[in-house]
Amino acid sequence: PHNVTQSAEKRPEKERARFLPRAARTTRGVGRGGGLAGAWDSRGGAEEGGRERWRGGTLRYVPENCRDKIIPDEDVLATLLKVFQALFVSDFNRQTDILVLLPETIKSKYRDLLITHHQRTELPRCNIQQQNIYKPGEVLFNTLGFSISRETSSLISAGKGVFVTKGFVPKGAVVSMYPGTVYQKHEPIFFQSIGNPFIFRCLDGMLIDGNDKGISKVVYRSCNGRDQLGPFKMSDSTWLTSEIQNPLAVGQYVNNCSNDKEANVCYQEFDVPELFPLEFKQYLPNIMYSCDIQSPLRCVVLVALRDIQQGEELFSNYYTIIN
Repeated sequence: PHNVTQSAEKRPEKERARFLPRAARTTRGVGRGGGLAGAWDSRGGAEEGGRERWRGGTLRYVPENCRDKIIPDEDVLATLLKVFQALFVSDFNRQTDILVLLPETIKSKYRDLLITHHQRTELPRCNIQQQNIYKPGEVLFNTLGFSISRETSSLISAGKGVFVTKGFVPKGAVVSMYPGTVYQKHEPIFFQSIGNPFIFRCLDGMLIDGNDKGISKVVYRSCNGRDQLGPFKMSDSTWLTSEIQNPLAVGQYVNNCSNDKEANVCYQEFDVPELFPLEFKQYLPNIMYSCDIQSPLRCVVLVALRDIQQGEELFSNYYTIIN
C-alpha cells in the first residue's frame, strides 16, 4: 500500500478516466458540509479529462491493474467468524430461542465450546449458567488480542476517533467494521445524505450510510425489523446505541489521516457469503436497504497497514491502493 500523490492532470488520459469518486470528509467521511446533496460535480469532454469528482472533496485513484484487497476475503471471513462465535458463546444464555431451532449437532458444538471457555478462564462448572461474563470489548481482546473504542480524537476539531485501548494489532489484522445501511447505486439516499458526513462510497458505487442519528437511524432500524426471521436477527442494530454488541462496529468514526498523522488502516470491501451461519448474522452491522435485491450483503472492514500499539488512534487513507 502506498499514497498516490501524482496529480490527475499529469496522468495518461486512460488513467485519468479511472479516477473514481470516493467518500471524502474534512476529517472522516463524505462530501464536505452537505453529504451527497449539492456536492456532486460531473464534468465531461476536454475539461478534467471526462472524469467525475466531488467539489472540494477527495478522489480515489484506482489503476486498472490494482485490486482493493490487502488480505484475502478468506482471512476476513475467518476473523469475523472467530469474533462472532466468541460473542455468541459469551452471551450463550441469551441465545435460548435461537438454540432451540438449531440442529442438535450445532447445539452440541456450542455447549462444548462453552465448557471449554469456562475451563480456560478457570471458572467452576456451577457458574456456566452465568450471563455476560465478559463485555464485548473484553471478548474482542480475549479473541484477537486487542480492544478498540471511541474517544476524543487527537486531531483538533475532529470530534470522536477510534483508539486501540488495550493490546496490540498486528499488520494485516481486521481491526474494525464500517456499519450502516447498504444502498445500491440507483436507490434513494438523497434525504439521508443531507448534512451527513458518514456515507461511504464503495468502488462499484454502492453506498453505506454509517450515520447513527436522524433519518439514517430510523431507516436502519426499520430495515432491521423488516428482515428479522422469528428469533433470528439478520443484522446488528446495537451500534446505534451506547451498548454495542459487536465491538468492531465503530469504523465510521475512524478519522482520515493528516500531514502529521499517517494512515495505519485501510478500507477493504467484503461480501458476506451466502452460507454465513444464521446464528451469527445478529452481529453483522450492515443491512441492505432493499430486501428485493438478490446480492450478497456488502460489508467494509478496516485492515491494519502496520503493527498498531496500545494507545494509538486509527487513521485511514482514502488514497490507499493495493498493487
